[in-house]
Amino acid sequence: MSDAAQPTAAEVRAAAEAVKAALDRHLAAVENRTGEDDPAVYDAFNALATAAEAYDERLYDRYDEVTPFEIPGADDSLPPYAGPEEPNALTVLIRRDYAVAEPQRLLAQAQRIADLDPDAADRPTNAPVVGASVHAALGVLFGEYEPDEIASRHKEFGLEEGDSTLWVSAADELPEPGEWLSLPFDQADPGRVVCRFDVSSVFDEEELVEDLDQEE
Repeated sequence: MSDAAQPTAAEVRAAAEAVKAALDRHLAAVENRTGEDDPAVYDAFNALATAAEAYDERLYDRYDEVTPFEIPGADDSLPPYAGPEEPNALTVLIRRDYAVAEPQRLLAQAQRIADLDPDAADRPTNAPVVGASVHAALGVLFGEYEPDEIASRHKEFGLEEGDSTLWVSAADELPEPGEWLSLPFDQADPGRVVCRFDVSSVFDEEELVEDLDQEE
């Protein structure tokens, strides 16, 4: 980049101030959110990501320096975004993997949930609902709790976390009720992914390797 095209020091400073303002807006939105899917939080997150990216670019162009921040975005393995610039609807796809690390804990927790069911009083005394069936236990567990609560309490239920990913995909309009329920993931289009968020132990391993290389 030529000197003429470089941002000025004032432009870098302005970009930094924009990040500070976006941070304040994001914190305020989180503190005042009305639910798990509050659009104000989502908008503030996107604004913060945009401001941070702009600041990072200007900082590098002017001073050849970078920030330590990494805003989660679309994975490099995804194709370029080919969806509408202003989506009218969204599809959110979530995958979370678990290992059944402690089957007995899972069975005990599921049986406890089943015993708290108001209809449990009608069952014969000591008649197990879950028994020794992990399949039945998982049905009871996921029928009782939201996926986010299971994610935050997985150890309590004898589960061990694996990888997880969340895709936010643009859609032209909402489908008709019940239209995709038989094949919910059949029409996932990587080209329409607006953003994605991945969690994996492999990232921690990569950071550990980088730290060891730096020490050496």
